[in-house]
Amino acid sequence: MSVVALVVSAAPADAATEPTAPPPSPGEVIPGQRTDTPSLVRGIREQAPDKGSAAAAARAYLDGEQGRYRIPDAERDLVPAGTTTADGRETVRLQQRHRGVPVLGGQYVVRMERRGGERVVTGTSGKYFTELSTGTTPEVGEALAVERAVDAVLTELGDRNFAASLPREAETPLEGTARGLVVLPTGSGVLTRHVTVHGTDPATGEPVRREVYVDARAGYPVLQYSGIKTFGAPGTTAGQSGAGAGQSGAAGAGGPRQVVAAEQGTGIRLNGATVALDIERDDTRGLYVLRDRTRLPADNVLSTWDARGKWVTDVGGQWPEGLQEFGSPTPGFGTEATDSGAVDAHWAAGQVYDYFKGKHGRDSLDGRGMTVNSLVGVTDYGQSYVNAFWDGQKMVYGNGDAEYRPLSAAMDVVGHEMTHGVIEHSANLVYAGQSGALNEAIADYFGNAVEADVYGIPATDPDSGLLGERLCRTKTPRECALRDLADGRTTAKSFLGVGFAVDNGGVHLNSTIVGGALWDAREDLGAEVMDKVVYKALTEYLTPLDGFTEARAAVLAAAQDLRLPTADQKVLQRAFTAHGIVPGWESALGVDSDLLLDRINTSGTSLGAGGGWWAAAKSNEDGSEPYSVWAGRGNGEGSVKLMSPNDGRYHVNPATDGKTVVWQAVGADGVDILSRPLAGGPVKKLWQGRNPGSSVDVDGDLVAFDYVTYGGRRAVAHLSIKDPANVETIGGGTYHRAWAPSVSHGKVAYQERRRVRAEYAVSTRVIDVATGENRAIQLASDGIGLGPTAINGTHVFWLLDDDATDGKRALRRAALDGSGVVDLSPETGPNALNAYDVTVSEDRATVGSHVADAPLSNESAPKLYQFAASGAPDDPATRKGRVSCNRGEQSSAAAVAGGQVVWLDSTTGITDVVTRPRPAGRCD
Repeated sequence: MSVVALVVSAAPADAATEPTAPPPSPGEVIPGQRTDTPSLVRGIREQAPDKGSAAAAARAYLDGEQGRYRIPDAERDLVPAGTTTADGRETVRLQQRHRGVPVLGGQYVVRMERRGGERVVTGTSGKYFTELSTGTTPEVGEALAVERAVDAVLTELGDRNFAASLPREAETPLEGTARGLVVLPTGSGVLTRHVTVHGTDPATGEPVRREVYVDARAGYPVLQYSGIKTFGAPGTTAGQSGAGAGQSGAAGAGGPRQVVAAEQGTGIRLNGATVALDIERDDTRGLYVLRDRTRLPADNVLSTWDARGKWVTDVGGQWPEGLQEFGSPTPGFGTEATDSGAVDAHWAAGQVYDYFKGKHGRDSLDGRGMTVNSLVGVTDYGQSYVNAFWDGQKMVYGNGDAEYRPLSAAMDVVGHEMTHGVIEHSANLVYAGQSGALNEAIADYFGNAVEADVYGIPATDPDSGLLGERLCRTKTPRECALRDLADGRTTAKSFLGVGFAVDNGGVHLNSTIVGGALWDAREDLGAEVMDKVVYKALTEYLTPLDGFTEARAAVLAAAQDLRLPTADQKVLQRAFTAHGIVPGWESALGVDSDLLLDRINTSGTSLGAGGGWWAAAKSNEDGSEPYSVWAGRGNGEGSVKLMSPNDGRYHVNPATDGKTVVWQAVGADGVDILSRPLAGGPVKKLWQGRNPGSSVDVDGDLVAFDYVTYGGRRAVAHLSIKDPANVETIGGGTYHRAWAPSVSHGKVAYQERRRVRAEYAVSTRVIDVATGENRAIQLASDGIGLGPTAINGTHVFWLLDDDATDGKRALRRAALDGSGVVDLSPETGPNALNAYDVTVSEDRATVGSHVADAPLSNESAPKLYQFAASGAPDDPATRKGRVSCNRGEQSSAAAVAGGQVVWLDSTTGITDVVTRPRPAGRCD
């Protein structure tokens, strides 16, 4: 999975360049990139038009009258998205629309002061994309967009978890909800249908919530990322959280409530401390409940709900039936409330509310007194769930395990999750890539700031930057903590470029780089000063697609607005610089590979290679055009060749044998399999179907591919380029699935699961196309995960997982007659890998692998490992080690010839097609 750039960079506030036109009053103007509208204007005092409301005045101010903004029709294309007021200041957020369609991340902020009934503009910032020209009439209906989005998520989950074999009756189906049209702000714009896919992962049982954007003309999913906002990164805890629309107020309590009065109760926290609780007597239940009316206005409440016995899948995306606020027969809440984490959650939520209200004048998470709901005691299918999340309406806390207390036991965890709510109702930072890492960093910052404020922890305390350090029962704080804002990570040494399938593009992986800069500055400048600076930057400067560089600019601008002394502003600059957050930092990340094709800007498409050539799908530099297929020589000589027509479809998943390129062309009317000789000639249509799969392979005249039938059922087909009408298909039914084909020397390898009488037979198979013989290379027990296959002239290779709980997958090899079955990479032991992809030449087998259930890091991010294709598994020479020592995500490897492979490398945060002449071996 390649990285799709979501961040549009801008120069930092301390490195301003000259504006295109001088402002009419003194001020600093930072030009935006890929837009004529400045990313930041500050230090001005200009009269705002007299238009009544703050939003109307802000729009009128931007509407073409001020030459610097280049917004010709602001009153039509900018829609009010919220106004906050404090101490005579007004901050207006405006959402960009293109011909009436919302633009993802297109948000502009106008800051004003109001004195004596008049408004003065003091600054603006954000992103208004001026180059958009795309049409806004969709050619793909909602139903097809939802189907394509669901199939895309199912395919990704199936490929990752080897779950393509699951029969429909054993699956928990995913569902898609259409959210309307959205323009992606790349180049001239891409019109998409936004679909939220939600449900349960059919292999792992974990909740799923994906935001998918489907091209509204071609029906191809061009962007998808998780909507989950967890405290712990996936792989570091017992499970992942779900996200969705919760239910506010007491609507889940089962009807009207008879309220007597707010009361004071007590409870014992998990650390043994007795605390006061704001509670209420609920006469309908005859109990005192954890419901606080003392803080919020009108009928809004701060409530803590008993979710013991609820699975995380029950609460991810919906409000569970029968849920009730935690109750007690007396005002003194007892052991159950303590052990479940209810006392901690209720008390801590009040502390977080008081912090934002007292320190920043913010009334609840949305700034307007919204209800605050906390759910405690959630499990993972009845087992331990060591995580917490915010889902847009509520906080959900896992029940913990033998070592980790319920997640609400840590003040910084509660502060972190509630800050996600503050972020969502202010800058609304997109939870993917750099903007997602910034989202996590700010949640970490304020989570720790609240904890430090409540407990009186000085900023100089060496443990003040730890997150989750109070959760453990036996471990020391440093052993227990999930992250440390004082870990000293920098962009140059620590940034990990990964695709959105890994930690949503590194939202936890990279968060402490910018979070560390903020925390270092807090230690130097003091909590009181720095907390105000960060809050002002969040609520008055940052916009949804901002990344690290924009964060630096926003924080420095906020510091200037707060009139910090010059020396303190320099401290801030040094803090960001020390963490490598400087202009152009991305270009300084070193790699050990050779570039073949840069900035491919694609998503969900793999590479192909063979016979000394490679093939890749590429969009234009800004990602606004449908993908086209290009091919080049593996040694980098000569120019790359355009293989596909420019017909508005998405040309993806190419394969080549060094003579022919074969690929998928995805459009609104379905998917075609196309081919074209590398030597030149016309494009030939080989096959047409409804929905695409993820695998295509070619060798000589033989082509094999998988596809998806209606309902997400996987099937395999093979055909002859010379006689494509004579196509053979396998699977595609409710009780018969096939997937992961590969071809070589007239043979097709694939995986199959089919119902035979009352049982299912699962097998790795090889077809000899010339003779028609279909041989079962090895039978597997039902429930074992079978992954991708690869085949050469002598052996077939495949990945399998016979223990889904151990986080390891084997690379297995057999002769083409099924004899000599061995594991080149075992599933157990010190040399085991968690392999998820495989490619082979006649000499070498290369697998992509990542470390499962481990803290996300350079070592655990996806990497490539190589083996001798015909070596003995116990021979040390068989395992060749790492292909490359690049620290970012390495994916979609394809064997060129010998030991050379090409792959997609995301080390710099931008995806390139790269290679090495030989494997790197060890990476010490």
